[in-house]
Amino acid sequence: MSSYDKPRPRIGPDNAPFWDGCRAHRLLLPTCRACGKPHLPPGPVCPFCFADDIAWQPASGRGRISTWTVVHKAWFPAFAAPYNVVQVELDEGPRLPSRIVGDGTIAIGRRVEVVFDDIDDELTLHGFRIVDEDR
Repeated sequence: MSSYDKPRPRIGPDNAPFWDGCRAHRLLLPTCRACGKPHLPPGPVCPFCFADDIAWQPASGRGRISTWTVVHKAWFPAFAAPYNVVQVELDEGPRLPSRIVGDGTIAIGRRVEVVFDDIDDELTLHGFRIVDEDR
């Protein structure tokens, strides 16, 4: 089998490592073992050095809001009230879309940290809460 024919791993946030990490209250990101850079969206090869040696590594879960929007009930009828969705620029580099949990003024550049919400025994969702700049 040539390297061209070698099967490529499929890594995505819907894969087990991401959700297993959430259940353990840890944020895991696909990280290239060759260049050491975490990246999203995940894929079979590193977008920086094109290596195919990708592993799930723990991330700090801290970063800044880079964009945000309000999702209304009309878009997703399962939710009773509008909620905020943010794009977080993690300290490790990649951007991660998520929801904001708790109170605080949402603004671009605000510091956030990951929190985990145990929905039931099988499902834990990640979100971000706004933190003070001093922390």
